[in-house]
Amino acid sequence: MDYAAKFDEGLTYAAFLEKYGTDEHQRRWSGVHAEVTLTDAQRELLAGFTREMKVLVLAGAWCGDCVNQCPIFDHIAAANDKIRIRFFDRDDQPELATALSTCGAARVPSVLFLSEDNHVCGRYGDRTLSKYRQMSQDQLGAACPTGLFPPEQSLLENVTQEWLNEFERIQLMLRTSGRLRELHGD
Repeated sequence: MDYAAKFDEGLTYAAFLEKYGTDEHQRRWSGVHAEVTLTDAQRELLAGFTREMKVLVLAGAWCGDCVNQCPIFDHIAAANDKIRIRFFDRDDQPELATALSTCGAARVPSVLFLSEDNHVCGRYGDRTLSKYRQMSQDQLGAACPTGLFPPEQSLLENVTQEWLNEFERIQLMLRTSGRLRELHGD
């Protein structure tokens, strides 16, 4: 798949919601968006990103996991213009959904990270570790170990940090890439 051309077809966060979200979807996404906060340290970290990152997000306005995660991406992108995020509707993009399938299905949100020159750097989604831990505890009970320590923060704070960690990992990959360091002379 030509991810460069696909990225250029994508929608901004607001345009995605306007096109695919009903009034109720938009209300739910707005509610979570208002709850997401980045700490000063998180904003400072994001502000220090120097390499352009292209991020394709396969989502569904109707999807509960997307409601609870995609607003985080909008906050991350707002912290640094080097982070360029484009959204795609899973049902309108079956070829992309197939390319980004997870565990044998077109699960959302699915995120694909690209370098500035459109090389694949990583994939992440559909849920973070904190969310899976919560689901395991809720669905499987105490018999399913979910980590050494219970999270001290809210689930939203943990999920935000886990997504931020992935964005940072990709940024560090881009920053330390010999190919990109040669290209940028740094």
